[in-house]
Formats: sequence, C-alpha cells, structure tokens
Amino acid sequence: MDSVITFIKTNNEVLSLTAVFMSGITLFFLLINFWRTSRLMRKYKKLMQGLEGKDLEQMLNAHIDSVNRFFVKTGEVENAYNSIRKMAENSIQNVGVVRFNAFDDTGSDLSFAVALLNHYGDGVVISSLFGRNESRTYAKPVNRGISTYHLSAEEEEAIRKALGGAVIH
Repeated sequence: MDSVITFIKTNNEVLSLTAVFMSGITLFFLLINFWRTSRLMRKYKKLMQGLEGKDLEQMLNAHIDSVNRFFVKTGEVENAYNSIRKMAENSIQNVGVVRFNAFDDTGSDLSFAVALLNHYGDGVVISSLFGRNESRTYAKPVNRGISTYHLSAEEEEAIRKALGGAVIH
C-alpha cells in the first residue's frame, strides 16, 4: 500500500491532468448523449401527438383495427360492384328502333321493330305490323345478336342499330 501512496505523491500532477482529461471526455460523451436523447424525445412527442394519454401500443392497435375495417368495407364495395356490373350486363342496354310502312294502303310508318338487347346482344326483337283492319305483334328471342326465328329486314336492322352496327357471334 505504501508503494501506491508513493506513486500517487510522485505523479500527483500527471494523475490530476489525466483525471481532468477523462472528465472532459466524459462530459463530451454526456453532451452527445443529451443531444441524442433530446432529438429522440422530439421524435417521440411528434409520434405521440394527439394521443391524449394513449400509449403507442393502443395507437397501433386502433390503427390496425381501422385498416381492417377498411379492408372489410373494400371487400363489400367490390362485391356490390361485381353484383351491379353483372346486373347491368344482363339489363337492357341496347335499343334499336325501326319504323316502317308494312302495307301499301297505310301511311305514316305506323309499323315498327324494336330490338331490346343486353350487353351480350341477348334479348328480344318486337315487331308490330299496323294495317287498316288489323294489327299484329310478334316477339322473337335474340341470342348474341342472332335469332333462331326468321327475321324481317326491319327486325335485322333494329338489331344492328341496337348493337351499334356490330354483330356479336
């Protein structure tokens, strides 16, 4: 122990300078840690802004629940869209009308052919032939723009008009 005390007495100035130097290095690292901690605290406060006492886990759980509700709603909207799209494709979308004079003894183009078709060209063509003494009405099914029944030129024209000039096969 005497040798330690002798060493300290002989090297007192060097040991004091070393202690001051080590204190300076410690102070330097303390300031760096303080700066980093304050930067982290600013980020943390910004992250926690508006939570009103909630912790980060509660906030993340609430956000996850919100995202899950969004996905459920999105699925519901997609199902509704597909249902409406299918219904629209099968609804009457294409209408073609041709008025004509079926008989020489009547005027004013009182006869007509109407094609009522869906997106796929399926539907019906309705013809009404107006004469002075009688009137007749015919309905013929149409599948992909074609009917298995014989069609008059006016009925074919009504189908072409309904399909916009295109024929679906």
